[in-house]
Amino acid sequence: MGTSVGLGHDGKRWILREHDRAAAARLSRSLGISPFIGALFAVRGVVDPEIAHRILHPSFDQLHDPMLMRGMDVAVQRISRAIERREKVLIYGDYDVDGTTGTALLRRALQMLGLETGYHIPHRFTEGYGINRAALAAAYEEGYDLVISVDCGIRAHEPLRWARERGLEVIVTDHHLPDEESGIPPAVAVLDPNRADCAYPDKNLAGVGVAFKLAHALLRAHGRASDRTIKGFLKLVAIGTVADVAPLIGENRAIVALGLQDLPNVRNLGLRALMEVAGCGPGKRMSVYDIGFRLGPRINAAGRMDAARVVVELLEAVDEAQARRLAVALNERNAERQRLQRQLLKEALAELKGLQDYVAVVARDGWHRGVIGLVASKIVEQVGRPAIVISLDGEMGHGSARSIEEYHLLEGLTACADLFENFGGHRHAAGLAIRRDRIDELRRRLNEHAASLLRPDQLIPALRIDLELPAQALTLELAKEMRKLEPYGTGWPSPLFLTRKLRVVGEPRVLSARHLKFSVVGEDGIEREAIWWRAIEDGKRTPCPDEIIELVYSLEIDSWRECERLRLVVEDYRVSDD
Repeated sequence: MGTSVGLGHDGKRWILREHDRAAAARLSRSLGISPFIGALFAVRGVVDPEIAHRILHPSFDQLHDPMLMRGMDVAVQRISRAIERREKVLIYGDYDVDGTTGTALLRRALQMLGLETGYHIPHRFTEGYGINRAALAAAYEEGYDLVISVDCGIRAHEPLRWARERGLEVIVTDHHLPDEESGIPPAVAVLDPNRADCAYPDKNLAGVGVAFKLAHALLRAHGRASDRTIKGFLKLVAIGTVADVAPLIGENRAIVALGLQDLPNVRNLGLRALMEVAGCGPGKRMSVYDIGFRLGPRINAAGRMDAARVVVELLEAVDEAQARRLAVALNERNAERQRLQRQLLKEALAELKGLQDYVAVVARDGWHRGVIGLVASKIVEQVGRPAIVISLDGEMGHGSARSIEEYHLLEGLTACADLFENFGGHRHAAGLAIRRDRIDELRRRLNEHAASLLRPDQLIPALRIDLELPAQALTLELAKEMRKLEPYGTGWPSPLFLTRKLRVVGEPRVLSARHLKFSVVGEDGIEREAIWWRAIEDGKRTPCPDEIIELVYSLEIDSWRECERLRLVVEDYRVSDD
């Protein structure tokens, strides 16, 4: 719930959230927290002191027992038999951060138990997403006895039937939604908290989280699950969870919080090298931002631009020179990815100019398939509606789809299932393959589906503002206090604030041809720095000197040479009516 307080400079709705002030005061008293933190809890609907306490104090006891996941007992028994018999085991991971970190994690756990494994990460462009029969056939020919998937397999019915017929056993670990009609695929065990018959308490685990649960159960069954060992694994789980944009609520919140605490002390040579080239450690305080915008994109770049095997090679590097070489290579691939993404986004937005559809569907020959998902996300941000970006090659198109909060994307695609060669995904993200001559029909039918469920006002992007603050409340102490509510991310975003009657001081400065930096003075007479990331790149209007503005922003602590200062991170603004 919230109250509309107008539109920002580029048309976004500003919604000021409402909250129960009495509940906020009770939380403040019962937990010994400031009224400000109590208000932030209340505005997000957290009024139970026990829940608030768990959010403030993530701990190991918030990790659920892995044996609560359906099929876990069978999976542990089967892998234990493989360890005992020294069978050949193949880890089959997805090519994104979620899959590659999960693959490295599971291989490490099995190595600790004396089992050496092979691994396969499919090539995004030659093999596509998920388990394919050709890779299973190769594993069969090479004499593998067991295949364990990571972050894929829940819809791989045909390849798994083929494997079963030949006696090649498969354990699926995944977190994607099963096909409602086909049900659970034929496998020795299927570990997926999102299967309808699984009573696991948390449905939001990322793929690496499910792999971690299997590793935890195995290590515990063999007497190797010490707190130190489990803590060591959580670094990779945190990276994969954040990079996969999994909600940071419930168990995921504890996983990411504990992983972030331990990341500055990382000993893995490859991860250390990657953190160094990304400019975030080791030894420095880590945040979700560091994972989401520094580490994650560099890891993902391997799968997007080339082959993701290099990520596993990096995480298993045995000397510093090798680790450094692989980390630098990932850094270079990421720079290339950024360049391609900017160009593709520019072209896609040009085609969508004047769009009136409920769902934006855009396709072109030759678009790089490794970045179309990122471009689809950017289009959703800018046009405020679901988007599908399709790369055409001959008669086939491969697409990535992203959605807004109000629209269940997978349900929409399912309503058009007969048009696809294949598809799958989540409520807000999906992938698909479609023939060129069916794209127009997809656009028509998907827009009909969305129009039947969405109101026109739901297509106007909205900023949900947590609290309105006077200028005098903006202090470094306030920003430090907000660290109690970290980690922030999907499902628990960094709070947004609104402050009115701020005067722009001097001429704003452009940074790196992409960002905007300026200063504002409030009614308290104190000058504060504001930074607007990607404002120039995204074509935002630059505030003018001496304009009186209303600003929506988050708070950040800028650390430089052991000096800390408050910084306002701009989300939107408008010129004051006064």
